[in-house]
Amino acid sequence: MSAADPRREARELVAAARAWLEECAEDGLESIPTTAPQPAEPAPVADTGREVLETPPPPGQAGLLDEAPAWPATPTLEEVRGTLGECTRCGLCQGRTQIVFGDGNPEADLMFVGEGPGEQEDRRGIPFCGRAGELLTRMIEGGLEIPRSQVYICNIVKCRPPRNRTPLPDEVSACRPFLDGQIAAVRPRAIVALGKPATSLLLGRDVAISRVRGQWHEYRGIPVMPTFHPAFILRQYTQENRRLVWQDLKAALARTREG
Repeated sequence: MSAADPRREARELVAAARAWLEECAEDGLESIPTTAPQPAEPAPVADTGREVLETPPPPGQAGLLDEAPAWPATPTLEEVRGTLGECTRCGLCQGRTQIVFGDGNPEADLMFVGEGPGEQEDRRGIPFCGRAGELLTRMIEGGLEIPRSQVYICNIVKCRPPRNRTPLPDEVSACRPFLDGQIAAVRPRAIVALGKPATSLLLGRDVAISRVRGQWHEYRGIPVMPTFHPAFILRQYTQENRRLVWQDLKAALARTREG
């Protein structure tokens, strides 16, 4: 059968559509939004004759930079979680059931960083426990042949964004000190960045995940391997996408085992 066989392509498209609809239903999405949410206009700033360097912070963000914790060189995850507390640093706190902090081995060699909790994660308080999480677990345990409990998994934001939308810049900024604390506490030998938002944050610039996946980068001296998010794989469940992710994960595991 050729690579361009239309029958296989049709089956893959149907499977991807079915997986996407099941994912939406699982995450409580009752309708498909037709427009992206627009951020509120910044408040007008009085003309003081000086250059304005930044706009006033949105509600819940005031004093955020002053409140950012200064971690010791090697904090513990308990210290990071304790400092996070019942966080109200951004608007995501208003719709959450609970904070979804992280899961796994606090001394893991391999760390996975995703985007944010979905409905199942928000209910259970565990990252990657829905359908995308089941796929990630199969990748780790069936593919890499290591227990999920031996890696560490977290997200760039700890509260579920409404309707599972992409986290906004102020929400990511509010959570970033705690992601940095988790990375400092675990001290992994390699990080797998799952999807565009996590990769863009760790690389410090907006990226197209299809262009940077499979290429090594660094975050504070730690090797970072960007790859597709499991939710994307569920939507685009093709042999090629699965092969690429499998290739990325094998490379990340091998990196943790280098002398």
